[in-house]
Amino acid sequence: MRYAILSDVHGNLEALSVVLAKCNEVGVDAYISLGDIVGYNANPKECLDIMRSLNLICAIKGNHDEYAGSNDNVMEGFNPHARAAVIWTKSQLPPEDRAWLASLPMRQTIKGTMITAVHATLDSPDSWGYIFDVHHAADNFAYQFTPLCFIGHSHVPVAFCKKPITQYSERMIMELEDWEHKIIPEAAFRREESFDINLNAGHKYLLNVGSVGQPRNKDPRASFAIYDSDLKIVTRYCIPYDIAAAQAKIYAAGLPERLATRLDRGI
Repeated sequence: MRYAILSDVHGNLEALSVVLAKCNEVGVDAYISLGDIVGYNANPKECLDIMRSLNLICAIKGNHDEYAGSNDNVMEGFNPHARAAVIWTKSQLPPEDRAWLASLPMRQTIKGTMITAVHATLDSPDSWGYIFDVHHAADNFAYQFTPLCFIGHSHVPVAFCKKPITQYSERMIMELEDWEHKIIPEAAFRREESFDINLNAGHKYLLNVGSVGQPRNKDPRASFAIYDSDLKIVTRYCIPYDIAAAQAKIYAAGLPERLATRLDRGI
């Protein structure tokens, strides 16, 4: 089975379209959404409809999904740009779509797989915390009872591996630096790239798949992952998309300019 894991689409139809084209090319069997289908970009309804039309075996609630599905317009902790985007997003969604977003779980262990899915953290998913380093990963591993856990929320791809107790060492938890691919020449932004993790038996993996619709790792390409359960390989893809078209829609919708300008810088 091949599972596509998508996170933080954020209403970016141009990015979602190229991601799904790659999924069709590779031959994906099922899809997992890690949350924040809406927010920031200008096609929330279209992206929501597309995501719900897929063979979606798991859909997790993100913080933007939560606010878009609620009547809370204060959104404590949100910056003004994010808040403005959610208020606008609410105006674009019918009640049934907002109710669907509100009904999503915060975390889920997917039946028949070795996968746990959560938008933020397993220890307190509704606090919307971030995992950036080994110390934060250690807290998450304490609540992870499956070999694989996929997360989003930070928009920054990062991966951690926890060795089995039989391989005890001072570095029981390690960051897998190739997953993030930190040194990226600007010329690479115009081409597709992929990075593999080969899964070892007895190890646990915590993988942030990055963001489809608003990357923040200084790589503007759409980021997502495909897990091949037969080959025991997880591949992260970086796919170029029509950023200018997505930006033009943001301007036309009257959304904050910052939401457009950050897209081509991946910040």
